[in-house]
Amino acid sequence: MRMPQNKQQIELKSQVLKIFMEYLEQNELRKTPERFAILDEIYTGKGHFDVEQLYEKMKERKYTVSRATVYNTLDLLLACNLVIKHQFGASQAVFEKAHGFKQHDHLICNKCNNILEFCDPRIQQIQNMMGDLLKFNINSHSLYLYGDPECNKEGSCKTCGKKVK
Repeated sequence: MRMPQNKQQIELKSQVLKIFMEYLEQNELRKTPERFAILDEIYTGKGHFDVEQLYEKMKERKYTVSRATVYNTLDLLLACNLVIKHQFGASQAVFEKAHGFKQHDHLICNKCNNILEFCDPRIQQIQNMMGDLLKFNINSHSLYLYGDPECNKEGSCKTCGKKVK
């Protein structure tokens, strides 16, 4: 069931749709309903997702899209900076929406691969300081921290509740 959208969500979706349409026009690519539905699904959803999760969501919405269409559309959305791709260790690639979202960093659980997001202004201060010091124009960064969660007596991760070894 689709959740009602607030004014900010509607405005954000309008912006990303415009960016995507301009990108497709500039590159003389087809504007297909499937591409727009994938974009909508990404910007309706929350958090990180992999290709298989996105593919399954599209099937739930009764769209007949192939995995190839999902992969190809993600490539286009990466090219026009509407999604970000992450490769957390040896796990499969995960994606997240990029437009209209604040810079953040990631903490990844070594046991259950749960992803936690955090934002600390000190990281931005370090980035600015290093750019100034080294005369380097830094336009983005990524920080991935890997670790093991504290577990409760039953051997479950305190963060996500999954059983861990």
